[in-house]
Amino acid sequence: MVPIAPELLMALAGGAFGAAGEQIWTSLRALVRRRPPEDGAPPADPGTDESPGSGAELAELESEPGSVERGRRLAEVLTLRAERDPEFARALREWRRAADACERGAGAGEVHNSVSGGRQQNVIQTGEVNGSIHLGG
Repeated sequence: MVPIAPELLMALAGGAFGAAGEQIWTSLRALVRRRPPEDGAPPADPGTDESPGSGAELAELESEPGSVERGRRLAEVLTLRAERDPEFARALREWRRAADACERGAGAGEVHNSVSGGRQQNVIQTGEVNGSIHLGG
């Protein structure tokens, strides 16, 4: 399992990707809290420290989304849990694809350019280009 970047978790916890990011974060919260019953016993309380990836790290990052250490800790706990639980690993891979797509889409349409320093003859601004660009004659 490829580890999840703490920066992605921090961005999601901090609401950096808007409504789509909030939805992805909510789905991670639900995934972390979902536990299959063991030996017929009821699922563990997601708020206790008895369950791996109990949500404590998730809550800590929510309370301090700019903390690299908390982002790193959550990433570690998710990876450890995925190594121990194949079903969780599968669900986490699906979540990761959605989170990566959200991250890629978050920057779409955002352009920040600055042109300064003297008289400008030609300034061209473009987004994604598919194919050739020919300037001049």
